[in-house]
Amino acid sequence: MTNSDIEGHYSRGDLYQAILDALAAAGKDIAHLTPQDLELVDHFHGRGVAATAEMAATLELSKGDQVLDIGSGVGGPARFLAMTHGCQVVGIDLTAEFCVVAERLTQAVGLADKVRFEQASATALPFDDGRFHAAYSQNVSMNVADKAAMFGEAFRVLRPGGVFALSELALGDGGAVIYPTPWSSDGVHSYLLTEADTVAALEQAGFEIVSVKDNIAAIRQFRQEQRELVARDGPPKLGAFILMGEGAEEKGRNTARNLEEGRTRAIEILCRRT
Repeated sequence: MTNSDIEGHYSRGDLYQAILDALAAAGKDIAHLTPQDLELVDHFHGRGVAATAEMAATLELSKGDQVLDIGSGVGGPARFLAMTHGCQVVGIDLTAEFCVVAERLTQAVGLADKVRFEQASATALPFDDGRFHAAYSQNVSMNVADKAAMFGEAFRVLRPGGVFALSELALGDGGAVIYPTPWSSDGVHSYLLTEADTVAALEQAGFEIVSVKDNIAAIRQFRQEQRELVARDGPPKLGAFILMGEGAEEKGRNTARNLEEGRTRAIEILCRRT
């Protein structure tokens, strides 16, 4: 499958307006948005902003550091790092609509001087060698067939000693993955590796593995908390389901089932360019 096919999977054409409509329905002041107003919708990965905060804490960041978000979606994690750690963040994403929406939301919350976005591929980054202090990628490599190119590019653009955090779904041993999911409607552009193969590919790219974490317990706790919120307050008006578009409910159910049955595994790997 080509890059344009993957971009087509994520593109909606009306995503910016859909987000604004959902924010208004949730009672947000559209004319005076804050980064916190967006947090329930702009972190397109499991456990949302909580997962981003935990990941960011591992990146050894200092104010002014140059950070790369590989697969930045609509920009929530990049804005979070800029706001909480004082970093300068560049996000790249294959989907043009995501980049446009990310830029507009970043301008709306007053962070355009700290965060910017470019349409680019994770396997061919448009940056000089050694530009970034740190890099991260959340729920992106599932769509990347050439992991060697992706990890090699992350290694190339990091400064010596820089860290790379990879938070992804890995292939489990519980049977075939059930589709549709947020990253693939039918499995055609889904390229999952096992945890062991992911670690091996990172090491082959030159990285030193610092830690490997299984996130299933945290995901179960998060889901329980979400169920309790729905029971108390009813269905949410804001959430990553807005980014998933058609079939979001089924995609969410399948994601949960794949994890619970061991068909996929939620892993987070921290590694360093030595």
